[in-house]
Amino acid sequence: MAKKLLITEKPSVAMEFAKALKINAGRKNGYLESDEWIITWCVGHLVTMSYPEKYDEKLKVWRLDTLPFIPEEWKYEIIPQVENQYNIVKSLLQREDVTEIYNAGDSGREGEYIQRLVFMMAKPNPKAVMKRVWIDSQTEDEIRRGIEEAKDLSEYNSLSDSAYLRAKEDYLIGINFSRLLSIIYGRRVAKQINMDRASISVGRVMTCVLGMIVEREREIKNFVKTKYYKVIGEFGDEQSSFKAEWKVSENSKMYNSNKLYNETGFKKEQDAKDFINSLIGKQAKVMEIKKSKQKENPPLLFNLAEIQNECTKRFKIKPDETLEIIQNLYEKKLVTYPRTDARVLSTAVAKEISKNLNGIAKGFQDEEVKEYIKKMSSQKYSTNLIKTKYVNDSKITDHYAIIPTGQGYENYDKLPQLHKNIYKLIVKRFLAIFYPPAEFNKISVTINIENESFNVSGKVCIKQGYLEILKNKKDLEENSKNNAEIDQTKNLDVLNTLKKGTNIQVQNFETKDAETSPPTRYNSGSIILAMENAGKLIEDEELREQIKGAGIGTSATRAEIIKKLEKIKYIEINSKTQIITPTNFGEIIYDVVKSSMPDMLNPKLTASWEKGLDMVAKKEIPPAEFMRKIKKIYTYKI
Repeated sequence: MAKKLLITEKPSVAMEFAKALKINAGRKNGYLESDEWIITWCVGHLVTMSYPEKYDEKLKVWRLDTLPFIPEEWKYEIIPQVENQYNIVKSLLQREDVTEIYNAGDSGREGEYIQRLVFMMAKPNPKAVMKRVWIDSQTEDEIRRGIEEAKDLSEYNSLSDSAYLRAKEDYLIGINFSRLLSIIYGRRVAKQINMDRASISVGRVMTCVLGMIVEREREIKNFVKTKYYKVIGEFGDEQSSFKAEWKVSENSKMYNSNKLYNETGFKKEQDAKDFINSLIGKQAKVMEIKKSKQKENPPLLFNLAEIQNECTKRFKIKPDETLEIIQNLYEKKLVTYPRTDARVLSTAVAKEISKNLNGIAKGFQDEEVKEYIKKMSSQKYSTNLIKTKYVNDSKITDHYAIIPTGQGYENYDKLPQLHKNIYKLIVKRFLAIFYPPAEFNKISVTINIENESFNVSGKVCIKQGYLEILKNKKDLEENSKNNAEIDQTKNLDVLNTLKKGTNIQVQNFETKDAETSPPTRYNSGSIILAMENAGKLIEDEELREQIKGAGIGTSATRAEIIKKLEKIKYIEINSKTQIITPTNFGEIIYDVVKSSMPDMLNPKLTASWEKGLDMVAKKEIPPAEFMRKIKKIYTYKI
């Protein structure tokens, strides 16, 4: 009897597929089998690329005359620790009675690569039809849909090409440049850190991220605070006064004066006081009043980088821990696929979004969330997202944003508290997009004293809208502050009584000390966002536009890069604050790379490679062209 073979990423996922397919067969050694289906699994990577010494034993010794090492024919091997499971999968792939093979690996580039390596090594039954299952969540409906709509495996060949090229690229850079720098600079580095020997580890993404961290640290260390002095005026009567800040204008007597540090402050306190003295006794007039209503829409949904950053801020956990938790929520059917760069939904998903909402309403026993949903219902908030900014098919590649499925609540109670907290975070961000915008009343006033302008503004939230879900009282207070001018929200009533063109009493003038601030250090969450947005760091406008949307690494790999940098002691992460600082060793490595191959530190190179891989996946350039570009990088003269 003909059989269908389905291969998942790991055993727990295989059990979910078996449940969705209503397969009750007992578990055998490394697989499940029923009359119709065989389900087996990988355990992460089963196959890996061979080290240079497998090509030639002489390459085990690191020597300059054997570099660069660029194989013509690539070699792969089975990872010894998982050889047993590989042999099981291989025997099942080669079975004569298997007529259909379903690749149900992780729905991403790395998941594609894991299974393609197995197919390459195991040589499946050539008569079997090979298909690809691509799903966005592990709910039973989605699993069944993925199997029913599985496309021919060849439809994903370009993604596979991209995955192979990414691995080859990282391998070649890691092997060649790590060996090269270790041979040339290893002893010098060892001497600096008081060790007998030092191995220098270089990576396409890793080295660039190290550069970002070291450069930020040096900016902070070299930063010299500059003090300057602002001028503040107090206006009105004794019962109802407000403060406003002076700002230079073209009509000001201080315009282009070398006494100014910037447009709002003087270099010397005495100059600020002399300026104040020149205004004492002069008439003040209300020159301009601007009143406006502002609307603020809910933020976009979470992608992986955004929620990793949010969890670092809220819970002080590392990005890899956040990913591990959301992966667990995904496997428990509670949320959709975590390794996504998208912050929007697809049109198809948006049309069915009431299923998710209804599932949350019925299944999620959380009083706070129940109140939010109850209000949505009583206020008849629209659930039609189609023409909103939260739905955009052009901004989705592999997967849409992370949202709750509205299912899996049978697993919820057993979750650790932190997992529950992160799940609720995802739920609240999701519900917020159905709420109306927050609304604010704002007033800006300009006071004129002999062509000198004093500015003040006030802003108050009149309708919380989505802020009811996403912001607490402290956040609302922060939201109302306007750093560009003095904020006098507490005196909004006073500002509202002012009339344009009328004179106003001056109560007092004062100087206010101010100083410049250094840039802030990255934490383990903000560095993930910085990696995602690394394209913005590129100075060349044309190139920046060309690689728009390309960051350093991918949503699936960024957390691992940070983890590796910490493991090899290039950086340290404070366990309480998650603040990242480079180690002395990391700074030495940075200096070595900067003096020898500075392009490795440039986001331009790394982001453009990522863009190239994306173009291969989209069939915009052939794999051979990308490989030619990889080989061109081995032209450094050290």
